[in-house]
Amino acid sequence: MKYFETKFMEEANEFIAELDPKTIKKIFYNIDLAEQTNDPKLFKKLQNDIWELRTKFGGLQIRLLAFWDKSNNTETLVIATHGFIKKVDKVPANEIDRAERLRDKYFNNKSKN
Repeated sequence: MKYFETKFMEEANEFIAELDPKTIKKIFYNIDLAEQTNDPKLFKKLQNDIWELRTKFGGLQIRLLAFWDKSNNTETLVIATHGFIKKVDKVPANEIDRAERLRDKYFNNKSKN
């Protein structure tokens, strides 16, 4: 059973496309696992309804920031806004701000359609 389905915004897709195939495979493996287990080691709330999809691979801390879209009652979506390689313990505030801007843009576009 899946708790949610993950969709990717353009910036998330661009980030993933720049990574090597083994890293990409690990990211999708972790996302698939997170969708089925809702494990906080893989998918964790940060702040202001921004969450992180977490992958540790090849000595890198890879993060995809995301938010929930529950506006459609039939399926719960998690929208990945963008990704980055985490170099410090705390997720930088500018990355959270970026995710919030992308979330706002997503819902604004959605309400127009």
